[in-house]
Amino acid sequence: MSAVANSRNLLKTIPGLLISAFFLWYTFHNIPLNEFRSLRLAHPVWILGVLAFTAASYTLRCVRWSQMMPRNGRSLRAHFVVCARVLMTSLAANNILPLRIGDIMRIFTYSDDLGTAPSVILSTVILEKLLDIFVLVLLFVSTVGSIATPRLRLIANISLAVSAIGLLILLVAARSLQAPVQRLFTRLPDSPLLKKIEHWITLALDATGRLGVVGSLLLLFQSVVIWTCEGMIFLSAIRLLGLSVDRIAAWLAVSFANLSYLIPSSPGAIGPFELAVKTSLVNHGASMSQSAVFGLAIHVWMLLSVTGAGGIIFLLHRIRIHNHKPLLEEIEDLPATLP
Repeated sequence: MSAVANSRNLLKTIPGLLISAFFLWYTFHNIPLNEFRSLRLAHPVWILGVLAFTAASYTLRCVRWSQMMPRNGRSLRAHFVVCARVLMTSLAANNILPLRIGDIMRIFTYSDDLGTAPSVILSTVILEKLLDIFVLVLLFVSTVGSIATPRLRLIANISLAVSAIGLLILLVAARSLQAPVQRLFTRLPDSPLLKKIEHWITLALDATGRLGVVGSLLLLFQSVVIWTCEGMIFLSAIRLLGLSVDRIAAWLAVSFANLSYLIPSSPGAIGPFELAVKTSLVNHGASMSQSAVFGLAIHVWMLLSVTGAGGIIFLLHRIRIHNHKPLLEEIEDLPATLP
């Protein structure tokens, strides 16, 4: 990759960093420093809840993705191990590298390890994102309460209805939809963007078609369990730090905070995540200072735990296979566009 291309990629990250800086300032500009120093573990037993639900959440993510991916003759154990390694590595990379490079690496860099074409891996990533967004929007709409303006509530309800209908059709009727979708796009104007959209829709339909109705509904159930575990991480952390909030606060915070990843910002959604958590908890009984400090603390835990686990897995694998190629060189070899 040329120096000019590197400079362009660096410039692309600057707007995200500025957005994160603004959100961080907006979240913490009126929070005294002594609030951070006063952070205490009110009920240390809840550390076990934070650890257990974090482990459960990401173990289940690995199980879910291994079920989406073709086994290609591997044993169940070998298939799970390679899928878990690739997924955790990509999640760690997403937290520290810009432009969701971890997902791009999952599709291209590790396609040989997975024994699968990049287009097939992309289809599973699309399905994974659709499932997660649907569950998060459902959780957000169910808990948003007084935070939402009438306009925001209308948008959220419409988004939920559209995503629910689309996901239901995708899960139940994927195979029968492929031909009608192709006929529909042949009637539309010839456009590179429309062709790319058609390709991605076809990939998502192909992914669910391979799984069948029962397999697809199992993935939806697993996604609900995954985000229940994620909500329990927040609830355990709230109990750990002794925040006085109602029962809804943790569930609104986990949905709002993770939907904030859709806002273009620095890797790990630094800034938008903290503001989303702060807004959620303030509207359910916590003080502004407590909410802001909690948002920072829970985000630090999520970033450190996932990035740490993924980084250790990544390094151990490279040591085992004697791979000494610098990671930045691997990133430079990635294609500029998705398959």
